[in-house]
Amino acid sequence: MESRELRYFVAVAEELHFSRAAERLGMAQPPLSRAVAQLERRLGTPLLERSSRSVALTEAGAVLLREGRAALDALEAAEHRTRRAAPAPTGTPGIAIATKAGASDELLAKLLDAHAAEPGAVPVEVVLCGPGQQARLLRTGRVDVALLHPPIDDVEGFDVEALRTEGQVALLPAGHPLSTRTSLHLADLEDLPGLPPPRYPRVDGTYPEGPGPEVHDHAQLVQLVSLGRTAVVVPEVARAHLRGGVTAVPVVDAPEVTTVIAWPPHSRSLAVARLVETATRL
Repeated sequence: MESRELRYFVAVAEELHFSRAAERLGMAQPPLSRAVAQLERRLGTPLLERSSRSVALTEAGAVLLREGRAALDALEAAEHRTRRAAPAPTGTPGIAIATKAGASDELLAKLLDAHAAEPGAVPVEVVLCGPGQQARLLRTGRVDVALLHPPIDDVEGFDVEALRTEGQVALLPAGHPLSTRTSLHLADLEDLPGLPPPRYPRVDGTYPEGPGPEVHDHAQLVQLVSLGRTAVVVPEVARAHLRGGVTAVPVVDAPEVTTVIAWPPHSRSLAVARLVETATRL
């Protein structure tokens, strides 16, 4: 199986529409259809159920989608990690860490300072990203470690060390009737009139349908709350980044959020191991 064929199939399987998949891949639809049909013949089983109105995955197709995503991620990771292993201008390969923009700022600053003070510390590149993107960057090898926040973020398949645990707060527009409460429950925040929940990007960068605003980063989210466009439940550390027009109220029954440092289980990087060890001592 060629990686090109796998990319074609994954695009169709995710879009469930040949025309949209072809547009996403930057190619015409007929050769895409032929490539998927050829892959099905090679594997000896249908991967898609086609009709004049819809495209659906077969059981075999669902398996290939799951395995194919992992295989493509592994190929991309091999490329990125190989390139990053080349010596930097200092003569020592550096490492990259991903963190959600506006999250864990104080913790990250302490980590970078403590790491820089270690003898033989390598350069650390900080990659700031939008909500939910850290795990993707880590899986595809664009970064070596990431700061994640389960249960909000997916940590499946990573090695992790817990760094801190905190509660969650509701961010509400100042002046909203609930903003004067000393605490809230999740049920209080369901279907708030005029404050639909924000929509975060999927792995492929698209957004789910819904009335809420699209959110790219934490700063934008806080601004949307202050404008009265949305309300959201976030980790308590968000209090440090509030602006005028936004009130944070503790949500007593929201699950606690743990900040972890995560890395691929197959990593053999001594620099990554030292960074993780430094993080656990903070």
